[in-house]
Amino acid sequence: MRQYSPDLTPPWKKPKPVPEVPAEPGLVVEEPGSGFCGAVIRCEAGTVTLEDRFGKHRVFPMEPRGFLLEGRVVTLVRPSSGPARPTHTASGSVAVPGARARVARAGRIYVEGRHDAELVEKVWGDDLRIEGVVVEYLEGVDDLPSIVSDFAPGPDARLGVLVDHLVPGSKEWRIAESVTSEHALVVGHPYIDIWEAVKPTSLGFQSWPRVPRGQDWKTGVCRSLGWPPNTGAAWQRILSGVHSYKDLEPELLGRVEELIDFVTS
Repeated sequence: MRQYSPDLTPPWKKPKPVPEVPAEPGLVVEEPGSGFCGAVIRCEAGTVTLEDRFGKHRVFPMEPRGFLLEGRVVTLVRPSSGPARPTHTASGSVAVPGARARVARAGRIYVEGRHDAELVEKVWGDDLRIEGVVVEYLEGVDDLPSIVSDFAPGPDARLGVLVDHLVPGSKEWRIAESVTSEHALVVGHPYIDIWEAVKPTSLGFQSWPRVPRGQDWKTGVCRSLGWPPNTGAAWQRILSGVHSYKDLEPELLGRVEELIDFVTS
């Protein structure tokens, strides 16, 4: 008969139990041995795959006491088989499960075109619904002064506007300066078109093509990339490559967040 010896380890020398945390997608943890910190993107066969803020992936064994969560030692365990709830929205904000859309505010955010509106909706849509912010689009900025005048922004109805290719001295810059006020904020990104605010590496190429002056930029991009000359189809291809804020350039991210804060403050 097999003999079992008693555990004579003093209680103060025994490791304290640590929480077991399901490795749900989006959970941000640190592997202390390497210092690698990232969000869980996959959990399989006793391993967990993390993605850091630069998009780099690392695979680690799910060993007891193997990770830090907000500075505390935890043991990652495989999630339950049920569908996992996302922990963050596409914009990186903490998700609020079951939150209802707020009644729309009087304030608005205007963007320059339909593509801009679709991109903002895809990344910030959950946040905007919770905040009750409606996004509408213009067809260019030439009519912006009359639109702002008709809107009549005020303390309870702030207006934020996102403009493409807003660089000092440009026509867009002068229009923006003419309508900016205490309750109307116009910001912009430096890109020729909202397409260019999507990271090219998220779409499978290293950089956006240079299109000679005088040529239609979108048509030139399609030609350079070998895409069919259909800008609508090209945009859907680009939009399908955007999954979260990580696929967008910082110059756009900061401006949209600034407008949301302005309209909701």
